Amino acid sequence: MARPTIQPTDGMPGADADARDATPWALHEVPGDLDLAAAETWCRQVAESHYENFTVASRIVPARLRQDLANVYAYARWSDDLADEAPSPAAAEEALGAWRRRLEACFAGRPDHPAFVALADTVRRTGLGIEPFAHLLDAFDEDQRFDARGATVRYGTRDDLVAYCRRSADPVGRIVLGLEECRDPELVAMSDRICTGLQLVNFWQDVRRDRRAGRVYLPAEDLARHGVEESALDEPVGTPAFKALIRDEVDWARTLFDAGAPLARRAPRSLRAAIGMFLAGGRAVADAIQAIGFDTLRARPSLGRFQKSRLAARAAVSVAWGTIADRLRGGR
Repeated sequence: MARPTIQPTDGMPGADADARDATPWALHEVPGDLDLAAAETWCRQVAESHYENFTVASRIVPARLRQDLANVYAYARWSDDLADEAPSPAAAEEALGAWRRRLEACFAGRPDHPAFVALADTVRRTGLGIEPFAHLLDAFDEDQRFDARGATVRYGTRDDLVAYCRRSADPVGRIVLGLEECRDPELVAMSDRICTGLQLVNFWQDVRRDRRAGRVYLPAEDLARHGVEESALDEPVGTPAFKALIRDEVDWARTLFDAGAPLARRAPRSLRAAIGMFLAGGRAVADAIQAIGFDTLRARPSLGRFQKSRLAARAAVSVAWGTIADRLRGGR
């Protein structure tokens, strides 16, 4: 079982439940022109400074894919921050609408922002379509509509939450597979299950943080089934019913990981180690939640850099041994 890093939540020394990284426009100067080299450098800076997993994953994918991954991440990060850093839901809606028009211009061959200049080059070389990028914006729009309504518990059923993950998480896996022109429906379905599972364990470790932001991703039907009132999410520690609820939700995520696991053996070889790392990471977060007794109101478990590096190394070794076994079976 993973040995979790415990981050205290509200009411505990060192708590900082609402902390976010600085936005890319605050942390890195956006190039003033539309030069491709400058745009790519900026995307790498954004990815490397905002997303620790990018640095780890970039070590186990071919060098030719690293810039593309940075370009995709910079687009997604900028989109997310436009939504979350806006002063109001109305302002977020306006900003996301303008960003969507820029996305459409990018795919029409008229990129007008460094993030889109870099992304356009990725799209040109890989044949990626606009749909998964637009779906990410759909998810951010959905969050803002809930914010404008003042809704706290956002999804009535698990099916409703999965539909949200189909827009907020699954597009990322589809984009990554698309970088290697992998569009096999069976493999895409496996990727969707892994990505949804990753989104779910992120929700379950962040119950306190999301609650403070006015968001509850626990399905209403699951809250009711376990007899957990919404007000219980404001307590400093979880009740037995809350912990049973989170146990149930973590088990759900684990079934999705199991369903998607064959992708780590069947995806394009260049992506197998990275897929294996993220799959193992999701399972490790699930184990870390279990290690604290499923009480993610009391503490937020996470994986440290050493754990992520170890998972990456194991994934790379697994792929290497798989390659050797394939060659032996083929008589080469």
